[in-house]
Amino acid sequence: MGETKQSCNDYESTVDLMLSDDYRERFIAEYMQLTIRMTKLEKFCNRIEAAIVKGTEEPKHDCPLNLLKDQLHAMRSYLVILQLRAEIEGIDLG
Repeated sequence: MGETKQSCNDYESTVDLMLSDDYRERFIAEYMQLTIRMTKLEKFCNRIEAAIVKGTEEPKHDCPLNLLKDQLHAMRSYLVILQLRAEIEGIDLG
């Protein structure tokens, strides 16, 4: 995942695609939203782990880190499935 700055505008850019009648455009929006969520969760997990290593106060989180990392792992697996399906169906993910 790249280190790009994410914002609400990233989600906003997927709205038209998500509401499209064309399943390919909805597919692309789903992929984009998943990458946004993964990037945010990965950064959050990294901040928690860095605080643990440095011995500083961790960012507030109600879920155990291992559960957050399990979620991230599941999201990565799903991303690979979407990428494979896009390749099979000829959907350009950009």
